[in-house]
Amino acid sequence: MESLAPPPPPPPQPAAARQKMGQQRSGDRSTVRTFSASDDSTMMKQIQATHAPDGRTVDVDPILSIIEGIFRHAAPSIDNVLNGKQEHADHALMEEKAAHAAYDGILEHLAFTIYRISCELSYKCASGGGGDAHGTTMGIFNLLSAYSWDVKVVLGLAAFAVNYGEFSLIANLYTTNMLAKSVSILKQLPGIMENSTSLKPQFDALHNLIVAVLNVTKCILQFRDLPPQYIAADEPPLSTAITHIPIAAYWTIRSIVACSCQIASLIGLGHEYMPSANEAWELSSLAYKVSNIYDHLKNQLGHCKRHIDDKMYAEAYHNLLRLFDTYHVDNMKILKALIYAKEDILPLYNSSTKTRVGLDALRKKTVLLLISDLEITQEDIVVLAGMYADSRGKKGEGIQYEIVWLPMAAEGADPRSEGWNQGNVERFMQLREIMPWHSVHHPSVMEPYVVKFIREVWHFTNRTVLVALDPQGKVVSLNAMYMMWIWGNSAFPFTKEREEDLWKREAWRLELIIDGFDPKIVEWITGKKYICLYGGDDIEWIRSFTAAAKNVAKEAGITLELAYVGKNNAKERARRTAQAIVAEKLSYSWDNPNIFWYFWTRLESMLYSKLQHGKSTENDQIMQEVLTILSYDGSDKGWAIFCLGMAPGMARAKGDAILESLRRYPEWREEAGRNGIVPALKDHLEKNHSPHHCSRLILPGLAAGVPERVICAECARPMERFIMYRCCLE
Repeated sequence: MESLAPPPPPPPQPAAARQKMGQQRSGDRSTVRTFSASDDSTMMKQIQATHAPDGRTVDVDPILSIIEGIFRHAAPSIDNVLNGKQEHADHALMEEKAAHAAYDGILEHLAFTIYRISCELSYKCASGGGGDAHGTTMGIFNLLSAYSWDVKVVLGLAAFAVNYGEFSLIANLYTTNMLAKSVSILKQLPGIMENSTSLKPQFDALHNLIVAVLNVTKCILQFRDLPPQYIAADEPPLSTAITHIPIAAYWTIRSIVACSCQIASLIGLGHEYMPSANEAWELSSLAYKVSNIYDHLKNQLGHCKRHIDDKMYAEAYHNLLRLFDTYHVDNMKILKALIYAKEDILPLYNSSTKTRVGLDALRKKTVLLLISDLEITQEDIVVLAGMYADSRGKKGEGIQYEIVWLPMAAEGADPRSEGWNQGNVERFMQLREIMPWHSVHHPSVMEPYVVKFIREVWHFTNRTVLVALDPQGKVVSLNAMYMMWIWGNSAFPFTKEREEDLWKREAWRLELIIDGFDPKIVEWITGKKYICLYGGDDIEWIRSFTAAAKNVAKEAGITLELAYVGKNNAKERARRTAQAIVAEKLSYSWDNPNIFWYFWTRLESMLYSKLQHGKSTENDQIMQEVLTILSYDGSDKGWAIFCLGMAPGMARAKGDAILESLRRYPEWREEAGRNGIVPALKDHLEKNHSPHHCSRLILPGLAAGVPERVICAECARPMERFIMYRCCLE
């Protein structure tokens, strides 16, 4: 038990004396100014001299909930500031009820201490001691010397809440409860109700100060709850913040003294009482100071929380790195770490069923993580959706994989905040509805360290990738999109070994370029017809070229099929050119712009797939031929490839060269009769190759990188490397 007995109750004071006390208290303004401008180190020494904690631990959270409940019930204006919306008020009421039960266990240890402080406040304020607010404050610190700073402010606030709650009960119930009425008459409280209008500034200032004190108290408690394993008390930023807590505690208790004196000055008021503006000014000035202290503490708390977040972020990031270096019996640990680790919500959304599902839907399955920003193309979605549907049909029997879309915020943006404004979230909702696979139900479920991992370890650079995880969660491909575009579901299970095996079966031939996505061209191939694929968007060159090609076919007596394949990254121009080709009956052309996109995307995928396996133009024919076509496409005019059905060998060249050779057909007619049209054309192109040329190769910057050394298809010399920035594809 405490050794210091409670002070005697205050003697009754006449109304005139109470009014005089109010005037005396108004003189305390000078003290507020003095401490506001004085050197805080002097005050700090006085406060620290009273601080002798004995190591006891006190759970003050239930007490604070009860204190808030007292203020909330006593003054609705305080409740509005503290809780605002109804759901917050309901939550606060639930916490208060829980606190009632929790408080029983610590009541016997703290009730007497609270009572002593309550009596101290009542006695000093009622006896005119409010004029020495600093002395009263230091007296309370002496009573609480054995407690930590957070406990001091909560117990001091609890003592005031007792006095304020008793005062409010009597004032509010005296008209309806005879007991309250009798007590209010003895204390002369009815005058408060009759002077309620004139006392409004005092009560408003009182309530504002109470709110400010509560905010500071809660903030001090938050410092206490910071996890020590992530932030050390003797190192910045927490050590810096801790130095300010004693001063914050002082002004919190000092404000409690001022509030108590304001309440004491109202007891015993007569009808002749004239409220003083000085009283409201003092409380308002204290509220201003305490609010500034709160803002400063909140700022310091923000620094501490950011420090903790950084430590937790770094720890989680390194744990994720280690997780991928560990063998797992299934993929659950990996998926939880990447998508959502808690069990409180269903983190995935299945757009095909319009339902939320858990990660168990992916257990022990090959999972393809579709990672993109919100600029993912419709073509990516449409083509991938077709392959995904085939994997679930008769064509895909035995294929078991799932796709999960992980949307990425703009680089450098916090995935939980500015990267996901309302417009971005709406765009996300629209996109996930047209994807027949899983997605996260909301982008915010992804932790920032996961986004960092995806960008730094998986090298995501805002171009869509498809990271393949095997049923144990092991990464088997950092971008299975290349395999999907080249071989579709035949690339399952999308491992590097499967990719290497598929490449071993391939050779540079027309079937590889077309891959069956156009049945008409496949029919030409199996029918052993002469076929020409050509591209570009110069309609004048196309007219001249198709006329020359048809003329050669006529003179040679062969059937030649011409197919226009468009231009890379120029879908709209290719569409308009294709319309003109069909309208003028120049040749066959695709009527779906998505097929143009797919044709060029497959060629780029072949290039980057080869790059991932360390191939170069010097040691890989397919890579050399793909780079050649891509460089042809970079020219101002067109280009063409000629072949005969499934026969090996192709003749290809850029626009002017191929057109000139076709026009000079009589020069190689005899060789064509002996060796065939394609070998003769190829030989003529090589003999008449001009040393003067300009070849360009435009490649997108991808995580796989671009080849360091590219050999020109025209002259076999290394090409110079430049950097180009382009804002659009047209």
